[in-house]
Amino acid sequence: MGAVIKTRIVKIGNSQGVRIPKPLLEQSGIHTEVEIEVHGNHLIVRAAPKLRVGWEEAFAAMAEQHDDVLLDDVSSTDWDQLEWEW
Repeated sequence: MGAVIKTRIVKIGNSQGVRIPKPLLEQSGIHTEVEIEVHGNHLIVRAAPKLRVGWEEAFAAMAEQHDDVLLDDVSSTDWDQLEWEW
């Protein structure tokens, strides 16, 4: 663990916040969104996971294996055929 840095809780509108010193942010690798979790009397702050990481590669692999087809048949209705303008 690194050095402990003392800071204050500050008012931000109707909420309160903690200013995180730059050296701690640099050490943690946290840049934008975070998750905050309570464990007893501790707050755990960590970088939020990036959603959909790796999806592009997974979809490309599916396409190469011809595994990117619809699982259900698409059934159209009379309305789809007669009324809808394609």
